[in-house]
Amino acid sequence: MSDKIFDPVQVNELNKGTLMEQLGIEYLEAREGYMKARMPVDERTFQPYRILHGGASIALAETLASVGSALAVDREKYLVKGQNVTATHVRSATSGWVFGEAELIHKGRTTHLWNVDIKDEKNRLLSTCRLTIFIAPISKP
Repeated sequence: MSDKIFDPVQVNELNKGTLMEQLGIEYLEAREGYMKARMPVDERTFQPYRILHGGASIALAETLASVGSALAVDREKYLVKGQNVTATHVRSATSGWVFGEAELIHKGRTTHLWNVDIKDEKNRLLSTCRLTIFIAPISKP
């Protein structure tokens, strides 16, 4: 892996008009093999009990892994697609921000494997996720 660092402002431009924009996800760090972002815990991400929705946590995790993989490949030649996600939720949040940190733990030719931990503002683990990202060549017509 290289030491390639990406400007979070430019990476945040990818969120325009997407679920990530609707959820308020903001990238804080982006380098090859590592991503960090934050997401608000509010009416956009609550479940009916007014706690962070597990699906919002999974959306944050998949976003970090997918964007991380997209930054690691030639996007003119390859598509990245979420293939599998598992999540274990160990604590909930009711306000503030949650922070997702994604680390690429396997970079294969056709799959990337990521570990994503989601923590609250007190650095307490809320969810841990494992994601497989499929790397598919773009078919030429």
